This record gives sequence, C-alpha cells and structure tokens, in this order.
Amino acid sequence: MIPLDKEVLKQCYKMKMEIKSIRQRREKIKKEIRRLENERYSDTVKGSKGEWNIYGSIKINGIPTKILSKKIKSLQRYDHILEVHELELLDLTIQAEEFIDNIEDGELRSMFRLYYIDDLPWWKVAQEMNDIFPKRTKKFTENSCRMRNKRFF
Repeated sequence: MIPLDKEVLKQCYKMKMEIKSIRQRREKIKKEIRRLENERYSDTVKGSKGEWNIYGSIKINGIPTKILSKKIKSLQRYDHILEVHELELLDLTIQAEEFIDNIEDGELRSMFRLYYIDDLPWWKVAQEMNDIFPKRTKKFTENSCRMRNKRFF
C-alpha cells in the first residue's frame, strides 16, 4: 500500500476548487476585455481640420487602450497561473488514483473515485454506486457512502 493518507485526496479537492476560482476570475476579465473592445469613447475638441487650417470642433473617437492592455496582461497572468495549477492538479490526481487503486475493496475504490476524483456529492455517489452495482441487495445511500468513507480513514 502506498504510504499516503486522506491528505492527498483533500489536496486534490482543494486544488480543483482553486482552479475553478481562477477560471471564474479569468472569465470575468475576458468579459471586461470584450466590453472594452466594443466600447468607444468620444470627445469633442477645438482645433484645425486637415490641411486647410479650418478651426472648429473636431470629434475624436477611440478605445481605452491603456486599460485594455492592462486587462490583457492580467488575463495572460491568469493563463499562466492556471497552467501551473493544472499541472500540479494532474500530479495530485495521479497520486490520488494510485492511492485509490491500492484499496482492496472494489466498491470502496469506485466510491472514492466518484467522490474524490469526479467531485460528485455523496447523494450522487450513492446513485452512481446503485447504477454500478444493481444486483446489490442493500442499496447505497448518501449516509452509507459517507460512513464507509469515514470508517476507512
């Protein structure tokens, strides 16, 4: 048996939640960038037009390039952070899979994969377990799955 405990499974879960949070912030910045790219600023100034030195009001249009470039740099930083975290999650997931593979009970392995790897809540784990093991006389419940997890650790 690999000398790992529940900490690897917990770390895997925490990393998934962190990645989810980063993706949400990244999406928020992407929306802001799209808004800024579509947003046009206008102003009217007094000055000369063209070659003829005709003085009067001139309308100027543009986009907020300084803010836009900062948002784009911020998005690139989030992309890099996300990439690093996803690689770290891959390593943690592999460790968690190895830990789960070394559990002798097949039902428990399936249950742990559904909960710790697939991130299903206990009620959904119970449903899936009942689908996986339809001939089992006693049906899985949310509490029975949670208790088997608790007893294992």
